[in-house]
Amino acid sequence: MPTDWNDVYRRSWTDVVRFLYRKVWDAERARDLAQDAFVKCLDRDPENPRALLFTVAANLAKDEARTVIRRRRHLTLMQGGAAETDPAPDPAHEFEEREQVMAVQNALAQLSHRDREVLLLWDAGLNYQEIAAQTGLSAGAIGTTLARARKRLVEAHAALEGRRHAAH
Repeated sequence: MPTDWNDVYRRSWTDVVRFLYRKVWDAERARDLAQDAFVKCLDRDPENPRALLFTVAANLAKDEARTVIRRRRHLTLMQGGAAETDPAPDPAHEFEEREQVMAVQNALAQLSHRDREVLLLWDAGLNYQEIAAQTGLSAGAIGTTLARARKRLVEAHAALEGRRHAAH
């Protein structure tokens, strides 16, 4: 029976976008990449369409990261080595949201690739079997890996927040 990609889309769109957002930290770009991932999967009939979809999405996010790094380097060279600066947002609410997002990004960056990937896949709504298929871990190891990754994330966030508050 061929894959019903309409059904996969309805059940997975939000999860794929959330997963990609945690990778690229730009909502519009995450939606674009999710759309690209679905398009790349349409002509396939995999045994586990959702796992394929997340594999394609993860690869697109990796490609996106490489592209962003190349663009930044190129822009820095074009500016004569000057660093790119973004204007600070005016409203206090935007500032607080950005601080929270950066705190999560920094805490996630402290984790190993495996911990980060397992957490992001779980957050995107994949079940243990799908996470196992995506990461190469055994399905039985996912629960333990998730618990340890969550603990490490909380510890990393607390340590970074402690340093930030001590600096003020």
